[in-house]
Amino acid sequence: AIPLAVMQAYAMITLFSRQSPPIITDLSPLNLILTIAMATGGTIFLMWLGELISEGGIGNGTSMIIFAGIVAGIPQAVQQAIVSFDTSQIFTYLIFILVGIVVIAGVVIVTEGQRNIPVSYAKRIRGNRMYGGASSHLPMRVNQGGVIPIIFALSIMLFPGLIASYLANSPVTWLAGGAQRLADLFNNQVFYGACYFVLVIFFTYFYTAVTFEPNSVSENLQKQGGFIPGIRPGRTTAEYLKKTLNRVTLAGAVFLGIIAVLPIVVQSFTPVQSMVIGGTGLLIVVSVVIETVKQVESQLVMRDYESFY
Repeated sequence: AIPLAVMQAYAMITLFSRQSPPIITDLSPLNLILTIAMATGGTIFLMWLGELISEGGIGNGTSMIIFAGIVAGIPQAVQQAIVSFDTSQIFTYLIFILVGIVVIAGVVIVTEGQRNIPVSYAKRIRGNRMYGGASSHLPMRVNQGGVIPIIFALSIMLFPGLIASYLANSPVTWLAGGAQRLADLFNNQVFYGACYFVLVIFFTYFYTAVTFEPNSVSENLQKQGGFIPGIRPGRTTAEYLKKTLNRVTLAGAVFLGIIAVLPIVVQSFTPVQSMVIGGTGLLIVVSVVIETVKQVESQLVMRDYESFY
């Protein structure tokens, strides 16, 4: 994480110093090193705070910090919306609110959605006791990767723009021209949205393949005496799990892609040109709220308190 923070700090500082007018001036080598060190130190400090929250609080500390940063901008956005309210666009506002409610409901459904694969365990007799014979299920989440695929895709999509802005002022004519064409290409909303959508789907499958291995799951089931009814243990079970996982992941990947490009679509077809909480932020907020409620619920159950429901 630290090398990545150093690289990103250098890229952002260089970008800010080359803007017109420049945000950062007098960027000597010493100032550059100090600024990178400050930015990296701030990142490490936030990581440390996240670990403290995870150890002493409820929920993932890093996610809670991101959640707080996203939610903190809502009051100001609501105030600006009230000040700039135009009665002639009330129909547009109502449609926007309705779409927002539908999207939030969809995020909750997909975040909580899972495919339960039935698993049975063979009966085993040891001495005078019988073990096994119970039935359970193997959950496959629709959104196995959470918000991680969107973050990966967004990181990849930022690189061409940073490189183009860095090389735009190059003294080499063909290099500066190529950088400008690259910047113009990624400024095209249709091209940017299409690439973003494809990358989100790719990283969803990639992350799911890393976190859920059908061969290992099949092997563990076989060792524990478990099997899927109608499916032979071993290789056949692994192939069945892989096929089912691909179908389940497709729905989650397409949904994540739609959530990722939702701000681009909204800005292209509506007068709304800025969104406080985009698709990624909305997914993070909903996921953090659901996970926090679950953890608080589990703590209440452990201490014999009444639940929320």
